[in-house]
Amino acid sequence: MSDAAQPTTAEVRAAAEAVKAALDRHLAAVERRSGEDDPAVYEAFNELAAAAEEYDELLYDRYDEVTPFEIPGTEDSLPPYTGPEEPNALSVLIRRDYAVVEPQRLLAQAQRVADVEADSDLGDGAAAAVGTIGSSVHAALGVLFGEFEPDEIASRHKEFGLEEGDSTLWVTASDEPAEPGEWLDAPFDQADPQRVVCRFDVSSVFDDELDDDLEADGPGAVTGATDDELEPT
Repeated sequence: MSDAAQPTTAEVRAAAEAVKAALDRHLAAVERRSGEDDPAVYEAFNELAAAAEEYDELLYDRYDEVTPFEIPGTEDSLPPYTGPEEPNALSVLIRRDYAVVEPQRLLAQAQRVADVEADSDLGDGAAAAVGTIGSSVHAALGVLFGEFEPDEIASRHKEFGLEEGDSTLWVTASDEPAEPGEWLDAPFDQADPQRVVCRFDVSSVFDDELDDDLEADGPGAVTGATDDELEPT
């Protein structure tokens, strides 16, 4: 960066003062919070994050230095919570991605399940299932996910020739329990990010970020990064 493009000393100083003011506003909002998910705290958090990021960038551009702290970014965070203070009902939304990395293992496991069902005298339906698996990954997935609970698939995915991808779990609040069958046609369409009580994400990207931090900090460095992230609400 050329000298002409560098921020001035006054601009860096002003950004530092903005961080101080944002810290004061954040602390005041926390001290006055009206509940666990007070929108004022969320807004103050975002302002502090933006001020800290601006200061960090100007400090680096002017002096080639960085701050010793990091405030989590807010671009992918959830919007302010607007659901009931005391929810009467909850929905748990889970998405887990898998890659089929060993199709033959998947087919073999599904065939074993179908064979057991056929041997247990469950009727023509089970016998038909044996004949339809063949080399069809589609049929094999139907058999395995019909036999095993999703949590068991998650814990035994390697046995089934699957490789884990990203996963996320959202706990959302409702005013009243849904009527039976109400949302089965479109189970995820009613997911409102503003009613998410908490969210847990798992992704290899967090491992990559941890590796980058360790490389940047040098041997023996310790960071607080994990591959399980709780998004602020």
